[in-house]
Amino acid sequence: MSRPAFSPPPWLAHALRAQRGPVPWSAVVRGALAAGPLLVAAVLAERASVGVVAALGAMFAGINDRPGSRRAAVQRLGVPALAGAGGLLVGTYAGQHTGAVLLTLVLTGLGLVAGAVSAVGPVASAAGTQLLVVSAVGAGMPLPEPGWQRVLFFLAGAGWLLVLRLALPTCGTSAREHRLGYRSDSRLGYRSDSRLGYRSDSRFNSRFDFRFDGERDAVAGVYDAITDLLVATGTPQAPARRAALTAALDHAQDALAGPRLRRYASSAVERRLHAQYAAALPLAEAATALAWAGDPLPARTEEGPRLLAAAVRENTPAGPLPAPARDVPALRALDDALLHAADAFDRGGDGRDLHTRRRTAASAVRTALGEGGREYGLRVALCFGAGAAVAQFLHRAHWHGQHTHWYWLPVTIVFLVKPDLGPLVSRVLSRAAGTVLGAVVFALPAAVLPRPAGLIALVALCGALIPVATRHFAAQTAVVTVLVLALAMTGGEPAASWSRIGETLLACGIVLLVGHLPAPGQRGGTVRARLVRAVEAAHAYLAHVLAHADDHAGRWALRREAYRALAEACAVIDLAAAELPALARPARGAAEVAATLERLVDTTTACAVHLDDSGQLSPRHRERLIGLLDELAERRVQAGLGATRPPRLPLAA
Repeated sequence: MSRPAFSPPPWLAHALRAQRGPVPWSAVVRGALAAGPLLVAAVLAERASVGVVAALGAMFAGINDRPGSRRAAVQRLGVPALAGAGGLLVGTYAGQHTGAVLLTLVLTGLGLVAGAVSAVGPVASAAGTQLLVVSAVGAGMPLPEPGWQRVLFFLAGAGWLLVLRLALPTCGTSAREHRLGYRSDSRLGYRSDSRLGYRSDSRFNSRFDFRFDGERDAVAGVYDAITDLLVATGTPQAPARRAALTAALDHAQDALAGPRLRRYASSAVERRLHAQYAAALPLAEAATALAWAGDPLPARTEEGPRLLAAAVRENTPAGPLPAPARDVPALRALDDALLHAADAFDRGGDGRDLHTRRRTAASAVRTALGEGGREYGLRVALCFGAGAAVAQFLHRAHWHGQHTHWYWLPVTIVFLVKPDLGPLVSRVLSRAAGTVLGAVVFALPAAVLPRPAGLIALVALCGALIPVATRHFAAQTAVVTVLVLALAMTGGEPAASWSRIGETLLACGIVLLVGHLPAPGQRGGTVRARLVRAVEAAHAYLAHVLAHADDHAGRWALRREAYRALAEACAVIDLAAAELPALARPARGAAEVAATLERLVDTTTACAVHLDDSGQLSPRHRERLIGLLDELAERRVQAGLGATRPPRLPLAA
């Protein structure tokens, strides 16, 4: 009799799991060209400390340098860099002009603000992290420059990496693809043939601008995800493929909706990509309705989206698109969506409406001050403040020498207290293992490499490794540890490999202790806040579908918001479920609410497609909606969310 295979607990399984995917060579090149050259220039100018500050700015920007469009990278890299500059300014002057008690209070206050702001979204979370980390560095790192100069050089380092992100082509993009432009003859159209499908007669120049390769890959990924969902329809893999489609749509929406000087896209290439993204929305809706029905599909059904994905990547005409069968409403909707997409691919369009969420400053403030923001802000403030207090005590008591690098303790705590880096115990294990590995790896080069040339080469190497190391928190910690130790030695600090290990272990103990305290705040606030937002978005989507079936643009915007809110809720629920039982207990029942909510949103999408076809709900759709609404109300009561139901929904026969 064979023994059952060992199944590690969720918190340990998360620590052992790493992301997979191709090596991001473009980010690797940018990382190698970021901190290292800045440090070389500073050392040649005999201003090594200036190079250290600029390299820190480039390093933090490199951590935030993720796949996506160049336009989105401006916000993803720029906003955290500005927050870090503010933290550096406050930390520098607080460290120079305040005592230990007042400095600890200042850092604790920053922790409260940064933690609350982190609840707003991923960019805000990165900004909050950088604010705290750089404020501790500014307060503790001994540098000769005044605070305002540090801020300028820090921004220069982050700006240098941003310039590289905007200016360098993506590795693998051919020279032919770097040239601008395409031609479209608006006089030529389409012809539909029941045997041949749709055929585009336009002639395109396949050259395109490499500046939009991130947007192009994101939009093509949407069509790939639609294809995968159609292939998986009628199989157990369909729910996971539907979730992958939501992720692809979110990524494309973010890639196209980055900050811009003008309100709308001014480039013909970009407008065309916007139109291609908009054309994918009815296709995604029809594919979701087909997956909801669960009936197997003919093999040729997925060929149309597959060809469209290839056409987006190559910037070519869609070519002949196989016309699917039209025997059910969802297939008729898919057929019509393919015809619309073929027209959009040939004629282009203004692509103005990306159906993005309308988030105002007031809504962001409400999120930060809400239950999830308050809970996280208090916990970050307590952990960061405790770390700063202990570090100040060790520093001023000369526990082991002058201890000029006391900032390492609160900096480590910032990364440990971040929930978006994994469950608490997983973060602690990964941070400890990564720091030990990084310190051991750095010890040998520090003893034999020539200074400063060897240390600069080590900084450049670590900068190139950061994009790959971000796949696992332990690997990222090891690379960043080596890089920071090399920067500190280049700036004149003594080697501190072994003390870094001790401080990291102390930080792990502080975060484990504070993280399991019953106070401050009620547990599970972030999960409840995300779930409530997802329920409200689902109700708004359902009410709009039933009351305004002809408003397709409004429906697609609400559908995008409902699925995005649901994905965000599922992410925090999965994270909470992987915690130790003491931390996971308040989130019990949340996964069942999310599962019911997912079925409700899928059913609403199927209802929308059916209403377009027949103008009224079928008994099957009506009964399914009523049952899911009742189930959702019951699940909410069991999870402690309260029972609410959308008012006056026209579900009666």
